[in-house]
Amino acid sequence: MDMLRFSSYVFVLVLMGLCTISAQKNTSEKFLNAHNKERALVGVPLLGWNNKVAAQASLFARYQRDHDHCEMKHSGSTKYGENLFWGQGGPLTPTQGVQNWVDERKFYDYNNNSCQPDHQCGVYTQLVWKNSTELGCALVTCDNKDTTLIICYYSPPGNVIGEKPY
Repeated sequence: MDMLRFSSYVFVLVLMGLCTISAQKNTSEKFLNAHNKERALVGVPLLGWNNKVAAQASLFARYQRDHDHCEMKHSGSTKYGENLFWGQGGPLTPTQGVQNWVDERKFYDYNNNSCQPDHQCGVYTQLVWKNSTELGCALVTCDNKDTTLIICYYSPPGNVIGEKPY
């Protein structure tokens, strides 16, 4: 390979790497901004992005995609709080996934620290949990390209029984 072709090849690889880093940063900012917008509304500290936590979420999301065909299952880990979103209808964005969790707010009764009958509120309360300080999320597109799986991990975990989220 002559030097000019080698240099062009290296340039393309570097550019591809920078595009990947830029896309990951853009995705992490979208997750973080969507979370922190809701957290600001209830007056709890904003979350910070943690690459280690995000790597764990990514590892689990890729496992779900590659081994469980994006079946929505919790990891069973107690190290992090965990929110999952499974959606169809084409590739979905971090903002759409987080908004799905935020939509549970209408079923949550802060005064009684409970959820309306026949509804779930745990992903909303984890999202706004006052003691969670760090966030890491992953998004994977599944086999059929029509399904998206989003996993967010929170550190430290929330939803402590008997405590209010904020």
